[in-house]
Amino acid sequence: MVLDRIRAALDGQPPPAEIPRGYAVDHPALGDQAAVLDRFVDRVTDYRADLTRTGVDGIAAAVAAALGDARSVVVPPDLDGTWLPDHVDSRPDHQLPVADLDAVEAVITAAAVGIAETGTVVLDAGPGQGRRAISLVPDLHVCVIRADQVVATVPQAVRRLDPTRPQTWISGPSATSDIELDRVEGVHGPRTLHVVLVD
Repeated sequence: MVLDRIRAALDGQPPPAEIPRGYAVDHPALGDQAAVLDRFVDRVTDYRADLTRTGVDGIAAAVAAALGDARSVVVPPDLDGTWLPDHVDSRPDHQLPVADLDAVEAVITAAAVGIAETGTVVLDAGPGQGRRAISLVPDLHVCVIRADQVVATVPQAVRRLDPTRPQTWISGPSATSDIELDRVEGVHGPRTLHVVLVD
């Protein structure tokens, strides 16, 4: 009934006006990739996440340092095995139940894209990223991202992403605030985020 009334009210109306979509895609202050990466590092750490920069040969050592004392780790089944430290008991995720995920201390994933302006990493269930649940349940998320995956702005990131894939946009560890603005971390996801940026 309500929809019928809306349809009747709209009959004979002109089509909606075109809305200009002149979004700023580039960031003038971030002219080269070095500036983009510097901004990314600044924004990621500003969100209270940890960040390590390393070369390809240092990924396993950086991941080991990020894991600290964590010994039980879940990983996507297709994660690059060279990223895994020898001392870690890594368990591939083959649709582990939430109770099993909750018992795991950490997760290691890759990423689809990073955004310098917002300090965000985006996962889209692509290679090395796994399903959304594994990046949300364990208390520590170690996310490895290559420098060439980092872009300056959100519109640039959106252009790289497939809108039909499930996306998880992560800006720092999970956090919320109550009415008095007391920050609490780890309520809706990992209490600690550690980004490994591979130059």
